[in-house]
Amino acid sequence: MIPMQLEGKTILVTGAAKRVGAAIARRLHRAGARLALHYHASEREAHALQSELNLQRAQSVIVVKADLLETAGLAEIVKTCVERFGALDALVNNASAFYPTPVGAIDERDWDDLVGTNLKAPLFLCQAAAAHLKKSGGCIVNITDIHAERPLKNYVVYSLAKAGLAGLTRSLARELGPEVRVNGVAPGPIAWPEDGSFDEVTRQRVISHTLLKRIGEPDDIARAVYYLIAEAPYVTGQIIAVDGGRSVNL
Repeated sequence: MIPMQLEGKTILVTGAAKRVGAAIARRLHRAGARLALHYHASEREAHALQSELNLQRAQSVIVVKADLLETAGLAEIVKTCVERFGALDALVNNASAFYPTPVGAIDERDWDDLVGTNLKAPLFLCQAAAAHLKKSGGCIVNITDIHAERPLKNYVVYSLAKAGLAGLTRSLARELGPEVRVNGVAPGPIAWPEDGSFDEVTRQRVISHTLLKRIGEPDDIARAVYYLIAEAPYVTGQIIAVDGGRSVNL
């Protein structure tokens, strides 16, 4: 059983409808948190997760639909959360776009999409949430990537966007402290892309570079996020790699 260390706390999770985002939401909810679950296209999954969690604890979860590329609307996500629950104690920037952009095939649309989702939106969400988080003594957790430090071949724009998010994490820790802690979690091989871009040979090659010789689970990331929110009051400006040791074996 997870201790109810987050009882009475309100947490906003972006990209929360499925995969890693849903695992984060479930773990935080089991710890007592009230949740605002952001989604964009995954409406069915978002409402199903909301229903699942509200059955466990009534009126503890809301869903918020938004396109993170529309910067002007990002403050509304935070406003909706605060209006519903009265406060904001943590923000988890999990939403991400991921696809290859090899040199020679990159266009401005790729830049706007990948940088917008992985870096620009987290920045403006953090800015919108900052005053509320300072008031509550809260925290931010950004989901970065081990490829922020070791770029993934053919994923130029994604890798640089996540590198920017890692830099943003450290920068905001300086800007928002001492009231607000800002940390990151850098996943390795956790959930394969849904578009089938990683064939079996590629998957086995990735796994072979992990020290644990296996893929991780979404809940491995959720555990790290929970730790940084609930059990790490003296940790800020840090990024935890959750990758089976892959980042030290590339």
